[in-house]
Amino acid sequence: MIVREIDTKNPLTKSDLPVSDYSLNPYVGCEHGCKYCYACFMKRFTNHEEPWGEFLDVKFWKPLSHPERYRGKEVFLGSVTDPYQPAEEKYRRTRAVLEELRGSGVKLSIATKSDLILRDLDLIQSFPGARISWSINTLDENFKDDMDRAAPISRRLAAMKAFHDAGVRTTCFISPIFPGITDVPAIIGRVKGDCNLIWLENLNLRGTFKPVILKYIREKRPDLVPLYEDISARKQRLLAGARRGASRICGSERAPLCHQRRFDEPPVRRSARCRQLLLSQRDQTLRTRKAESPMRALCFILNTMRDINARLCVT
Repeated sequence: MIVREIDTKNPLTKSDLPVSDYSLNPYVGCEHGCKYCYACFMKRFTNHEEPWGEFLDVKFWKPLSHPERYRGKEVFLGSVTDPYQPAEEKYRRTRAVLEELRGSGVKLSIATKSDLILRDLDLIQSFPGARISWSINTLDENFKDDMDRAAPISRRLAAMKAFHDAGVRTTCFISPIFPGITDVPAIIGRVKGDCNLIWLENLNLRGTFKPVILKYIREKRPDLVPLYEDISARKQRLLAGARRGASRICGSERAPLCHQRRFDEPPVRRSARCRQLLLSQRDQTLRTRKAESPMRALCFILNTMRDINARLCVT
């Protein structure tokens, strides 16, 4: 692992993501080295020659001036890195920025695969309405170890429960779903008492990690090779048909955003068929944006995912 310390003017950057006004990534790169990580596109902007997961830039900045100017703004930690990856235990950059933002009135969201976040539970509780999500796409620790170097699933689940028990809103992000491997009902059954929201995301076989995933399936799950080859080779679906189908199932009404629901309500459930149609719409439109930058494409994906989850909120 190649680790560098770098200076940055401000760790907060204006964001077009649907979940935030500002993105906050205390690190560039990620030690977890997830084989399916979409954030590997960041190498195009950072000039790193090392493989994704083999480098880490640690950001340092001068104290934030007037953090109260961010009052009421959505701040999302972890859009292209894990703010609680192992290096955080030493460098404490995530904790440093949280301490600077404490009392500023920001609306905080954090995404992680780590239980190191438990260290900052008291600090995070000082942010009213904070939302924390853990990525969990399997209950099989062996499969997890094949895919990433993050904390064991058991520790992620324990951290989620601890935050939920402490009154902090929690999300289980079942992502990505590996067909034939990810047991979605089992995961939901395991987490439904410890989270306020369950998000689902399909496996996108594209980009530099596509051959990595297909190679893994050939070597470890040869019985699934035909399925994954079919997924990989699937032709474009008709956008108009997907829209008509989604309209028939969803209707014209949009549900309220899930994080506005009462804390004690059960986790949101999703309509799988409706989600499939909406994801088809997203994939079709994304393919028309090949000439656009990776960041614009990422913004489009996340905008669509928020739209899907908002439209499918049901109790």
